[in-house]
Amino acid sequence: MPDDLPCSIEALLRLVLAGGAPAPRRALLARFADPAQALRAGPAAWRAAGCSPHQRALLALPDRDALARGLHWLSQPGRHLLSIETDDYPTLLRPLDPAPLALFVHGDPATLWHPAVAVVGSRTPSPTGAELAAEFAGALARSGLGVVSGLAAGVDARAHQAALDVPGGRTVAVVATGLDLTYPPRHEALQARIAERGAVVSEYPPGTVARPGQFPARNRIVAGLTLGTLVIEAAARSGALITARLAAEIGREVFALPGSVRNPRARGCHRLIRDGAQLVETPAEVVAGLTGAAASLGQALRWRLDAPTEQARSAHASASPFPLPDYQRLWNALDENPTGMDSLIQRSGLTADQLSAMLLIMELDGKVVANHGRYCRKP
Repeated sequence: MPDDLPCSIEALLRLVLAGGAPAPRRALLARFADPAQALRAGPAAWRAAGCSPHQRALLALPDRDALARGLHWLSQPGRHLLSIETDDYPTLLRPLDPAPLALFVHGDPATLWHPAVAVVGSRTPSPTGAELAAEFAGALARSGLGVVSGLAAGVDARAHQAALDVPGGRTVAVVATGLDLTYPPRHEALQARIAERGAVVSEYPPGTVARPGQFPARNRIVAGLTLGTLVIEAAARSGALITARLAAEIGREVFALPGSVRNPRARGCHRLIRDGAQLVETPAEVVAGLTGAAASLGQALRWRLDAPTEQARSAHASASPFPLPDYQRLWNALDENPTGMDSLIQRSGLTADQLSAMLLIMELDGKVVANHGRYCRKP
């Protein structure tokens, strides 16, 4: 094991490499204080947690090459492994069944907590579909939302690229391989840019090659990380429809763009609309449609971002609408005149990353109005 990696990381990696049903391994993580203790507990504890004979064998003697590859990857800067039993694990993923036991992250793990929209669709979109993917993703990024997709060809790649083209824009790529690989290979440069500006995420250890069954599993993480899923062109049988279905099953919003009845790539979107997805024609309609989802999930997001809770706000209502110092500084920097991000940074002393997350929460709370990248107090 590299000298700069704690024993708990190697132990967590060994739990991931054991494979099989996740429930027994999660039971071990929940029972013991850290993964290293779970391994030291030995075969009797593994059996009691429900681990299969194959899992117990791999916990005792992991694949040496896979373990070495994973530890080498994790020893490099910007590489992380998040356990489901730690506070850094994104709370939006916890309702998944099954939720990933752990996440490999290349980039900034805090990006996974930022309110975001999944933008998905055809791998072979029409020229109009490709333009709409870029238009919507860019507008969502400018509004302060993150853009999450699967790094696939077509709509996914256009959405990632459009978010990266926005100054300060955030994007997250969820992939179906190990993070030391790129699929499709031609997106290697795009994957590297996403890791620099946001995060690339996988539940699969380094060295895992692309296999068909891993892509639907990847889609559940795309849906789980976001407040809602936007589908832009999808055939009647499409991975994007799987993402939308999974989003609906965990109570997230689903949006679909209508298209021409002569366009076979629009049939999946029309089916979603018939089944209850919100028909949207502009990015503003997507942002407006997220208010309910953001309200229900906002408590966990506020906690992670150190924002005020409703309880704290009511307890201090007579003193200030935002009792935490950073939020009060931002509130004081705002007035009735629309103000750009650069001015707010200068007035508040906060960073662009802090401001964008805080402004979005304040906007969803009805305290702030955003218009073309400028912000003011809501009258």
